[in-house]
Amino acid sequence: MTKRVLTTESGAPVADNQNSATAGVGGPLLLQDQHLLEKLARFNRERIPERVVHARGSGAYGYFEVTDDVTGFTRADFLSAVGKRTETFIRFSTVADSLGGADAVRDPRGFALKFYTDEGNYDLVGNNTPVFFIKDPIKFPDFIHSQKRDPFTGRQEPDNVWDFWAHAPEATHQVTWLMGDRGIPASYRHMNGYGSHTYQWTNAAGEAFFVKYHFKTNQGVRSLSSEQAAELAGKDNSSHQTDLLQAIERGTNPSWTLYVQVMPAAEAADYRFNPFDLTKVWPHSDYPLQRVGRLVLDRNPDNVFAEVEQAAFSPNNFVPGIGPSPDKMLQGRLFAYADAHRYRLGVNHTQLPVNAPRTAVVDNYGRDGLHATRNGARHDKNYEPNSYAGPAQTDAALSAPLAIHGWTGTHAAPAHTKDDDFFQAGELYRLMSEDEKGRLVANIAGGLSQVTRDDVIEKNLAHFHAADADYGKRVEEAVRALRED
Repeated sequence: MTKRVLTTESGAPVADNQNSATAGVGGPLLLQDQHLLEKLARFNRERIPERVVHARGSGAYGYFEVTDDVTGFTRADFLSAVGKRTETFIRFSTVADSLGGADAVRDPRGFALKFYTDEGNYDLVGNNTPVFFIKDPIKFPDFIHSQKRDPFTGRQEPDNVWDFWAHAPEATHQVTWLMGDRGIPASYRHMNGYGSHTYQWTNAAGEAFFVKYHFKTNQGVRSLSSEQAAELAGKDNSSHQTDLLQAIERGTNPSWTLYVQVMPAAEAADYRFNPFDLTKVWPHSDYPLQRVGRLVLDRNPDNVFAEVEQAAFSPNNFVPGIGPSPDKMLQGRLFAYADAHRYRLGVNHTQLPVNAPRTAVVDNYGRDGLHATRNGARHDKNYEPNSYAGPAQTDAALSAPLAIHGWTGTHAAPAHTKDDDFFQAGELYRLMSEDEKGRLVANIAGGLSQVTRDDVIEKNLAHFHAADADYGKRVEEAVRALRED
């Protein structure tokens, strides 16, 4: 076998990779040692800015296979026939901590999925919870600041966490999810995934439906107690990454079954609560789960940085037959996600292998910028319209138009007959067993009891009382007992 030759970035062979060039034996280094300078300079630039949220993640390739006919709801090509397979890439992540944080922590998990369809990439960006803490994107930076490390102490502060939630009663539902048994998944394989937001599907006849995505794990839901998680995080900081990597390497390919809830668009306006409110779920009794297909992960990335850290998911990457809804949080993320990637990875991040379409042809007038690899041929024009047979619009909308009315301005969310910040949190609590309720109360009290301001504690207790009288009473008693110790 021919021996491979080590080269510089320009392709020149490297004569010595063990010793720097010096002025005589034992003398000072020489500025002319191009290999040394290039090597150190490149090393200094190996890291890019980490994600502000979802910084710590793991990923894998796989495929999505359609198992049920959903063409009555959407004309999306990758969902057009039973048995059709589409290559996918998924990135799991924690939300609040930095790239150096532990996997086994109490935190929502990102569940971001890229479908490499024949009509372009479709990105579905969700979490392992069907709801979220807030319903308006203008509050998102403040929410994340309250959950991340304090600028002075350099650690997550209960005062900040609970003070924000005290002023965000709509967070009570998600707090109940987070502090409950599913708050710390045993692994990425043993948790469900949700699109969380409401999306729009449009069929071939132009009929519009609103949908919610549910990926149910076929491994079964397994979670960790706070004590188990602390022990595991101490043993293996990368426990979830280790589990995912090893499962796929040994051929135990994790899978999920995708279901959707489907609401005819005409029913949204008169539904009993705002169906586009990210802090609420649609009861299955109103809109039952309908099976769509299965997601299987069967290949690990060859390079975590190139494929997991440089993976860019943007919820504005739609394909024909799928589009946005009036969900305000989704609307904000349509801009924010893509903009974050332009900052972290550059304007041409879509040309990186993990982000580039597999079969769809990219043909537009985007040019130049850092790391441009697709700038067109000699006679290609960079403007449109033109007289040179350049790519032209299709005049076919990806999804159905959304009707709007009213005055511009900053408006509170529209009120429906049953809109309420606490009812669904109470419903979730009442579904729990006595053991689950006990662990939930203990988890909440453990954090809330550390808050130094009595008024912040009282505001949070009021939220739990409003959700369920027993819920509030038990949390209040547990907090009081911990503070008296």
